[in-house]
Amino acid sequence: ICYCLTPTRFVWTFEEYAAREGLPGPVRRALQPLIALLRRWDWRAAQRVTRFIAISREVQARIRRFYGRESTIIYPPVDTARFRPAPFHDDYYLIVSRLVPYRRIDLAVQAFNLLRLPLVIAGDGRDRPRLEAMAGPTVTFLGRVPDADLPDLFARCRAYVLPGVEDFGIAPVQAQAAGRPVIAFGAGGALDTVLPGRTGTFFYEPTPEALAEVIRSFDPEAVDPQECVRNAARFDRSVFQEQVRAVVAQAVSQGPLRAAPHMTL
Repeated sequence: ICYCLTPTRFVWTFEEYAAREGLPGPVRRALQPLIALLRRWDWRAAQRVTRFIAISREVQARIRRFYGRESTIIYPPVDTARFRPAPFHDDYYLIVSRLVPYRRIDLAVQAFNLLRLPLVIAGDGRDRPRLEAMAGPTVTFLGRVPDADLPDLFARCRAYVLPGVEDFGIAPVQAQAAGRPVIAFGAGGALDTVLPGRTGTFFYEPTPEALAEVIRSFDPEAVDPQECVRNAARFDRSVFQEQVRAVVAQAVSQGPLRAAPHMTL
């Protein structure tokens, strides 16, 4: 049984990966034979899996597209009991993330530069110098934050911001467990974890202007914190454990879920 976080990004979406990482054209062309070899190897390995479990609808679609295999969705476990709504919140918006290019933190930084609203970014990574260079005075970088401090940070934010496409996204669930709404790019795991109009809202164009417009129009005070908490409970560790046990038992009794294997490069 394979609990698949995602098919390997740099193998199956190499052009996107190369563009994001700024690989020169000659390097991309030189790597193409290796990428083709890795795809064939990865596809063959995937055919030996008895049962795939995907962490989101986004990953389920990739498993079907790249491996020709069906899968069951079981969301990653979140320790929702650590998070509780606060009696009051502050005015800052929050991001908790590794600072790497594909997370698109740059969109949020530029949007909050336009809005002149407070954005707090917790986390570190190789993209931090670039992000700090573009950040205006209302954007604060905390660096790495101890796990023990995260519940309070989530509970006191005005809203959580998810500017990139996540395979699943633990932090938006943690924010909702703390009673706070989520403003997310409308793709990837956010489509599984955020209920638009009830626990947050989406923006659909990956531009600072589109994100800024949604932040302007979205009122976090109109969201019921308890609705967020109830939604987050769907992703609790106890739910994960129960669902995994059920899939294991089903796999033992029924065997693999398969589509006809056919590799398309």
